[in-house]
Amino acid sequence: MWAASDLRTRLGHAADYGLDIGKVPEFDWETFVAKREAYIHRLNGIYERNVANDGVEYISGWARFAGDKGDKVVEVSLLDGSTAYYTADHILVATGGYALIPKNIPGANHGVTSDGFFKLTTQPKRVAIVGAGYIAVEIAGVFNGLGSATDIFIRGDKVLRHFDPIIADTLTTTYEKHGVTIHKQCKPFSAVTKLPSGALRIDYEDAAGKSSIEVDTLIWAVGRAPNSEIGLEIPGVALNKQGQVECDEYQNTNVDGVYALGDVIGWIELTPVAIAAGRRLSDRLFGGPQFKDRKLDYTNVPTVVFSHPEVGTVGLSEQEARDKYGDENVKVYKSTFIGMYYAVFNDQDRKEKTVYKLIVAGKDEKVVGLHIIGDASAEILQGFGVAIKMGATKADFDSCVAIHPTSAEELVTLV
Repeated sequence: MWAASDLRTRLGHAADYGLDIGKVPEFDWETFVAKREAYIHRLNGIYERNVANDGVEYISGWARFAGDKGDKVVEVSLLDGSTAYYTADHILVATGGYALIPKNIPGANHGVTSDGFFKLTTQPKRVAIVGAGYIAVEIAGVFNGLGSATDIFIRGDKVLRHFDPIIADTLTTTYEKHGVTIHKQCKPFSAVTKLPSGALRIDYEDAAGKSSIEVDTLIWAVGRAPNSEIGLEIPGVALNKQGQVECDEYQNTNVDGVYALGDVIGWIELTPVAIAAGRRLSDRLFGGPQFKDRKLDYTNVPTVVFSHPEVGTVGLSEQEARDKYGDENVKVYKSTFIGMYYAVFNDQDRKEKTVYKLIVAGKDEKVVGLHIIGDASAEILQGFGVAIKMGATKADFDSCVAIHPTSAEELVTLV
């Protein structure tokens, strides 16, 4: 969906490159969604076959701990209506989480979550998105790029407010320039009402005062909760106040032989993090004595927000670095520029800024944070993430010869 939105946006750049394609075409939501779903179906089949080829027994159903059979017995309600029971020396809880819908707003159930976004069969002409995090800005960018009028409702003044300010400030300004309406300092909605036309009326209050709008679709992106209501109290697995499973750095819960990872523990809620933690846990449990101390290092995990433009970040924000190392031990390098892709654009206002920030600490200027926003940030960050994970310094960055002409070369030429 991001790629489709990005492509439609770039079709609007064709004239600047001497390509007369006329009016940017409308997006065929129905056709594209059918292709997307077929692709996902193929992926599901590939994973299922890989599991079978590895000799893993795949059991499809709803699982929970069943106390009347023993503390470490898992009861599975199978899809055919029958029930099966399993036990093992090692049990992993990796049940993930689910998106929240507010409970205290009348009519909130008329909206959908990110799951509902993928169930849309037609493209809404106008959409409202509530939230300021990853999912909200990604979905907003997709809709806006595909031509839907897009409103975001946020509690503060910036999207991605938990990111380094250079990311939050730049993306907020860029989205507004792109035509996304950002309702700032928004209070919880007074009500969401479904109209006879099928549209939704949202009564809200933001920094500009009380008002209402009508939209085709409302998407809640206000957070997630762990899928931990699976009888964990039976073996006595400890949960925190958020209902997340408590575990140590080796993914051990307080119950011997029960482990947890992924969104259900709430540490870093990213799919690749769960995969990496699972691989290391498998190595530790079954890989032999050489892997007995195997665990995932949760520091310096690179992550990307597929917004428009893309955001990439790894390590500490500037404030986190100053809090940890002290102001006198932190130095910040920044660069704001226009990528060469936009050099031939006729309209200066349509040229997108790329913004990079490198944060270093100590006399050796060890890189402790990198924050980038601009085209291809996802691909750029993966390589630099390796360098930072290895403990790269500013001198290491400087010693790497720049690849010209690229945006990424700015990161090895910062002064």
